[in-house]
Amino acid sequence: MKIIRGFKVRGFILAAALSAGLGFGSASAQANSYLVDLNSKTVIDIGTLGGNTSVSDINDAGQVVGYSDTAGGISHAFITGPDGTGMRDLGTLGGIASHAFGINNAGQVVGRSDTAGNTIHAFITGPDGIGMRDLLGSSGGGFSYATGINNAGQVVGRSDTAGNTRHAFITGPDGMGMRDLDTLGGTGSSAIGINDAGQVVGDYFTAGDVSHAFITGPNGMGMKDVGIAGGYYSTARGINDAGQVVGWSQGEGSPHSFITGPDGTGTRDLGTLGETGLALGINDAGQVVGWSIFSSGSSQHAFVTGANGEGMMDLNSLVDLPAGVILQIA
Repeated sequence: MKIIRGFKVRGFILAAALSAGLGFGSASAQANSYLVDLNSKTVIDIGTLGGNTSVSDINDAGQVVGYSDTAGGISHAFITGPDGTGMRDLGTLGGIASHAFGINNAGQVVGRSDTAGNTIHAFITGPDGIGMRDLLGSSGGGFSYATGINNAGQVVGRSDTAGNTRHAFITGPDGMGMRDLDTLGGTGSSAIGINDAGQVVGDYFTAGDVSHAFITGPNGMGMKDVGIAGGYYSTARGINDAGQVVGWSQGEGSPHSFITGPDGTGTRDLGTLGETGLALGINDAGQVVGWSIFSSGSSQHAFVTGANGEGMMDLNSLVDLPAGVILQIA
């Protein structure tokens, strides 16, 4: 599933307009991505390296990262300048394609890239997206994938173990020293987000091979199940500096978004705009973004909430959009 995390800039939200008829949660046929300014009620087209563009994360300067098809039709990671302007190709680790998923306030970018050895490795860059570095180093290794970075440069994601299972990981500052976060006794795990205290969120697969959301303590210590009441499936997709976690869970009906209190305690159903809702990001005010489907067979719409997850609103109703554009994921 494509992850489009939320917003860290006051009034700015990343959003995507998808082609009609896409399947549940898919963004493979995405046409345009936008920086939405809630203050001016306008949208800024992020642009392209040559084809479709997908946005992933934004820092406090408004630098946006994601991936875009080049003129040759190959996805490359990109970074923009402040306020989403001036897209720049970040290149690869010697392979064909790359994808960026996270950025911190120094402009360090993380993601995944094909290598010259035809494997997929997590990467980190220096400030302002300069100098892509393989997190696994010259020793090689199997698959790895970086999804988030905090302002200390601690990176999280997932990586193959010696036993060929995928485990969540965290690094030290500046992406140094990858450490296995384990699985709570399950069959695998994946880290998605990290806050400035080093609290990590994501999901792990239980012994019964069911996905459950997790949160850790500071510096990735002490993984625990978020504990979603009434849901047999859950996943965490964002965390703010207070430790409030957002994601979604599913019981007998359609998936619903959730938010927790500080340090991942006390989950609350955010509801939906209609039938289904998936929360993907949260800022330090507790405003949540994601997407929702009004009813079976209808298109999905991007949503934003007020502080502490209160008052879900259709993002399309809050801004002036170009003709024919429907913001479907935030």
